[in-house]
Amino acid sequence: MCGRYASSRRPEDLVEEFDIAELRVPAPLEADYNVAPTKEVYAVVERPPSKESDEPAQRQLRVLTWGLVPSWAKDPSIGNRMINARMETVAEKPAYKRAFAKRRCLLPADGYYEWYPTEQLTAAGKPRKQPFFIRPQDHGVLAMAGLYEIWRDPTKADDADDRFRWTCTVITTDAEDDLGHIHDRMPLMVERDRWADWLDPTAPQDQLLDLLVPAAPGRLEAYPVSTLVGNVKNNGPELLEPLPLEEVVE
Repeated sequence: MCGRYASSRRPEDLVEEFDIAELRVPAPLEADYNVAPTKEVYAVVERPPSKESDEPAQRQLRVLTWGLVPSWAKDPSIGNRMINARMETVAEKPAYKRAFAKRRCLLPADGYYEWYPTEQLTAAGKPRKQPFFIRPQDHGVLAMAGLYEIWRDPTKADDADDRFRWTCTVITTDAEDDLGHIHDRMPLMVERDRWADWLDPTAPQDQLLDLLVPAAPGRLEAYPVSTLVGNVKNNGPELLEPLPLEEVVE
């Protein structure tokens, strides 16, 4: 599962990093070191100019809401539960298969958080969990594989600027061995040389899953961080600071 991540890069940095042709960001998002479901996030997508045009799709940077709302959904609150899509079922599950076929995206991140259950118990008798931050060894951008959907709000007028809700989800897979002891799932990364194929809305569907592979062993690093990250109200670069060894819950 991926339920929290960090995203602090500026839109102009992402435009350069992902070779963006069109910036569709009404206002820059603040650096967010505690991205949680239902928050707005940056997403890289490729959109055709129009249905009638023969022009190729344009790579855009957009702001989406984390928590996918399928186009057929009657209640948008379903998105609160649709923050992750499992790689093993993403091509067949009704909530995701349409987006997987045509609406794939990249979700830029500095890294993501996972919680490791320790041997210590809480007052309720449950294992106390130690959060870890997981990021690329080279501190580069983490391009998480995602899907996006466009939901038409039936309560909005046809000319309302907010009649369409753009939402997204993170695709996850089994964690590679170096990280599996922390959590059994991890977000899928898309390597740079596969970005174009993954984003291409016309790509053959039977080849898409071949583009998704877990991070190579040693590609990511993990280290313990403060339990402050457990409260979404806490948000600052201090959340990424490695926790002193004497404070790590074991």
